[in-house]
Amino acid sequence: MIEVILKEDVANLGHKNDIVKVKPGYGRNYLIPQGLAVLATQSARKVNAENQRQRAHKEEKVRQEAVALAAKLEGKKITIGAKTSSTGKIFGSVNNIQIAEALEKEGFAIERRNITIKDDQVKEVGTYTANIKLHRDVKVAIEFEVVPE
Repeated sequence: MIEVILKEDVANLGHKNDIVKVKPGYGRNYLIPQGLAVLATQSARKVNAENQRQRAHKEEKVRQEAVALAAKLEGKKITIGAKTSSTGKIFGSVNNIQIAEALEKEGFAIERRNITIKDDQVKEVGTYTANIKLHRDVKVAIEFEVVPE
């Protein structure tokens, strides 16, 4: 196992500036050449620690904004119209793009990549739950209802 410092968030591994242990092949053949990580040498650790100290104040401000937005979104229910058959099945499916657009109309600018739907595919009329990741530690669940147009 080797230790690397992540330059970007890597799914199922860690967040930016985290020091993680990975297998040597994964680190040397994928993470480092792709620019996602650097080896965690002594000097790289010192630079990383200094950068984290400087960024901590800004990060806390961003986190506070995310907490405030989460408080506004808590308990919010949005409605999404979809073309349906007579049995209540949707033609196509509802995805995170439509949820992001509905939230945009409500005045919340949230990137679609940060929205995940609990049920893999929404193909029927009904009420569902979506998870929104506002910050690395701040997540909020909102309900959305799919109604026929």
